[in-house]
Amino acid sequence: MRLDSIDCVKGALYKKDHILLPFTGMYDKAGDELYEMDVVLMGTGKFVIVWDGDPVAWQLVNITDNTILQPLTQAAAKTVVRLCCYFESEKN
Repeated sequence: MRLDSIDCVKGALYKKDHILLPFTGMYDKAGDELYEMDVVLMGTGKFVIVWDGDPVAWQLVNITDNTILQPLTQAAAKTVVRLCCYFESEKN
């Protein structure tokens, strides 16, 4: 995709008929890249990675009850396993 075909609206990237998900800059314990809206396994719980503006940080949110577990730090990222993107999980 050409970068000049992507719009920036109020700080968010936008492309008609596409979902653009930012890279967190972190990797799971298998070395897989972690992106916003990825579903990860931590222990026996499933969490989704979201950006939270207050506090300004990536967060792990419980997929079943939407409670915030903890900020996604480099140390926490190395303890999770990426399962799929949230939007892929809805199809299955």
